[in-house]
Formats: sequence, structure tokens, C-alpha cells
Amino acid sequence: MKMYKYFFTVALGLSILGCSDLGENPLSQLEPHERSVDLETVETTMAGAYGHLSARAFLSRALGLTLMLRSDMVAIGNPTTAAERIEHDHFTVSPTNPLILNPANPERSFWPRLYQIVRGANETLRELEVLEEQDPGVKEELIARARFIRGFAYYHLVRLFGDIPYLDETTTTGDASVAPRTAVETVYQNIIVDFQYAKEWLPDSRANRALPGKAAASAFLASVYLTRGEYQMAHTEATDIISKAGMYSLALEPDYRNIFHAEKTDFSLEPIFVIDFVGTNVNDESRDYLAAFTGFYGQATYYPSGGWSVAVPSQAVFDTWEDGDYRKDVNFDDEALDNNGNIIPYTSFSSLDGRNANRPHIAKYTAMAGDKPQANTSGRDSHSNYQLMRYAEVLLIAAEAAAELGNGGEAAQYINMIRERARNGDGTGAPSAVPADISTATVADVLEERRLELAFEHQRWYDIVRRKMGPEVFGPNGLEADLPSKNFDPGRDYLLPIPPLEITNNPNLTQNPGY
Repeated sequence: MKMYKYFFTVALGLSILGCSDLGENPLSQLEPHERSVDLETVETTMAGAYGHLSARAFLSRALGLTLMLRSDMVAIGNPTTAAERIEHDHFTVSPTNPLILNPANPERSFWPRLYQIVRGANETLRELEVLEEQDPGVKEELIARARFIRGFAYYHLVRLFGDIPYLDETTTTGDASVAPRTAVETVYQNIIVDFQYAKEWLPDSRANRALPGKAAASAFLASVYLTRGEYQMAHTEATDIISKAGMYSLALEPDYRNIFHAEKTDFSLEPIFVIDFVGTNVNDESRDYLAAFTGFYGQATYYPSGGWSVAVPSQAVFDTWEDGDYRKDVNFDDEALDNNGNIIPYTSFSSLDGRNANRPHIAKYTAMAGDKPQANTSGRDSHSNYQLMRYAEVLLIAAEAAAELGNGGEAAQYINMIRERARNGDGTGAPSAVPADISTATVADVLEERRLELAFEHQRWYDIVRRKMGPEVFGPNGLEADLPSKNFDPGRDYLLPIPPLEITNNPNLTQNPGY
């Protein structure tokens, strides 16, 4: 897995762009029909598309921070951190927010990066049109891989921005530069078609979960249906995966901690689709920045340089999580080891460095990075795996859909499977009594289980958006009520602004309401 991912990082370095608009120069100066295209060419182009997943502009930094800080699970710790991050936490986002698009460094922003993924997938599909006939199924599998990653990128874009320009393999550079915003409904229909094709032609299972298999396409289909409120379709898709767990080589990892262990996760059956970091710095791109952003300054718990105390849960996130739930232990650091070997409680983290928030910090990313000797520079050069989809989420999709369809007993069964794993801890001692099984589950029960089970895995903001929970979770009874005032506006903040530079360059683009 690690060697293949290194190939991704090389391709990533070859495909960084220097401009931001959607009418960027094509990947090659020649169209595929004007040059020689073989299987190696296609694989290189494909690797370039997938390589963007490990870039700092995606979940490792720009988009990852945005999704975490906009949720009710993570807030700003260090108040001196960059304003571009504070804007997302406080819902005061400027249309020119650099995390979305920084014209000076577009490769570090997630709007152009997501479209680079799309462009790499489309270029792959154009190359496949002229690729000489391969053995049966080879070409279809390559098409499926390209369409999967295109659907994946658009699934992020449509949830972040709403109506967006939709570009496919037939879109010319000239057409892209004037592409209008495509309606959300149409974008979703195209995403569904891409994932359906991928589900048909991808292999049942892969040892390397950094590449999608059939289960990944099916799981994201289920997620799309859930997001759209098509609960019967979501239920059918998710339960089909559950019934084929053996065929797809899927199961809950017995020890929840191992899912977030840099080495052990490679042998787990729970991951379905992951970003696999390799401890290799390519132009400051393929690095695990969340280890640094979620760690605390001046400590040696994992590595001497410590972190930056930027993305830190509110105190209520920690306090309201039931003691005895093993997942709480895995998700939080509530004490630190300083460089002199002293144990420091979270109430005194600022004694290590005044920029530290005196609150429990997120442990998932720092712990993953610390598993490797290469995890230096605040943990950025790590071998972490980010979970983009795992089997527990499939169970929770099935549970939420079942609850919506009026079958609370079935929903509870899926939740109880996850809770049993949590009670068993690392399997070495007597099971905990927490979290207890339930006999029936409501939609609210499932959403709460998602909040805990998938904590800090970039899912909570999307749950808040699709369920329109903003006024509730950011209100006086929310988890962040004791922090600086949130300026959440439901008429504005479920979507991000379209970058003004794109609107300037493309006369057919318009801005989202409130910006």
C-alpha cells in the first residue's frame, strides 16, 4: 500500500497548477488522440487525480480545518492563529477566504484542488477513449476508478457550494472557462451515475484501501442517497453492503483504537476508502497537517516538537461524552507529557505554552503520527491513514435510513453492533457497561451515535448541513455555547462563498446568498 501511495505523491508533484480558474491549461498540451496513449500513461494520469487527496489543500489542512471548525465538535484553541481559520469557526467567512481560494497559492486551496481531481479524472477518461482495446474488464475498471474519484470530488463540491459548474470529459477548456452553475439536482444525478458505474466494474475488494473497490462505490452511493433524503434507497444500498460484508472483506475492527493506528490500520477490515500518508514531503504537499493542528505546544507525548493547538474541542464535547466509553479515551488527550517527563493535566496545558487552550485535545491524528519514527516536524511527516469511509459508517447509514422508515428496532441493532465494540475496549479486560445497548432508535439517536463514533473524521459538518441543525447546535444549548459567539446564519452559512476571482473570470458564475 505504501509503495503505491508513493507513486501517487510523485504524480501529485507533477500535476500542481499555478492558476485558479476553471479554464486552466489541460494536463497535456496535446489531446489524447494527438499523442501516444498506453496503459502506463493512463495509470499515471489516474494516480495524479488520486494524489490530490493527500495534498495539504484537501483534508490534511485547508478543507480538513474548514470542515472541523465549522462543526460543533471543534473550535479554535490558539486565539492567535490565522484569521482565515477563525472565520470558519465564527461563521464570519469572507468570500476571499484563502482556504477556499488563495490566488497567490491556489494549490493550497480546496476549490481549485477539488477541480484538479475532477480534471485528472476527466483527462483519464479522455485517454481511455483512445486506449487500444485491453483484456476484458481492464478498461472498464479504469473507467470505474476515474468515475469514482470524479463523483467523490463532486460530492464534496456540491455539499460545500450548492450549484457548481459541472465539467465532464466532454467539456473543452473554452467551455470550462464560461461554464454556468449547474443545479444541485443535476450534479447529484451525475454523481450517482458515476458511483453506479464504479460499483458495477470495480473489484469486490482491495488489499489497498487507498484505491476504491466495489464496497467504496456502494457506500458512497448510500451516503449520497442519505444526504438527499432518499431513505429507502440509502437503506437498500447500505444493507446490501452489510449482507455482502464477507464478499467485500469488511468487518468492524475489534479494537477501535487500531483504526487510527498508522501500522495496524493497514491490516484492519474496517476501512473502506482511505487517504494513506507515507511520511514523504513533496513540496510541502503530502503531509499530515492535522497532527500538528490538533496537537498541543511544548510536549513530548508523541514527539518533542508538539503541535499548534488550533483545532480543539469545546470543554462540553469532552464533559458530555460518557465516561467509560472507550471511544472517549481514543479520541481525546486530557493530559500531556512535557519534555522533562512530567504529566500535565489539560487544565494546565497553557503552562507548557501560552498559546495552548486549557481543554482536552484531539488524539486521533497526533497518535497516528506518533506511531512512526518519521513523525517529526509536529507530526506532519507521518504514516497516518485518514478514514474517508469505514464499515461503521455503513452501519450508521443503514441505522438512520431504518429509523426514517419507521423501523427503530432495526436501527438499534446496527447501533448496538458499534456500541458492543466500544464496550469491549482493547479486549484485554472486562467489558465496560458504557455505552449501553438500546432496544429502539430514533433519528436523533443515530445522529448522536454518528457524532461520537465518527468524531473528528470530517463528517459532522455535513450532518449539520443535510439535517439543517445549525440553529440548534450553535444555539444557547449547543456544545460551543461557552465559547465566543457564533454568527451562524441559516440563510447563508450552510454554503460557502463562490471565490470572487472565479466570478470575475467567468461571467456566468453568481455568488451564494449572504456573501
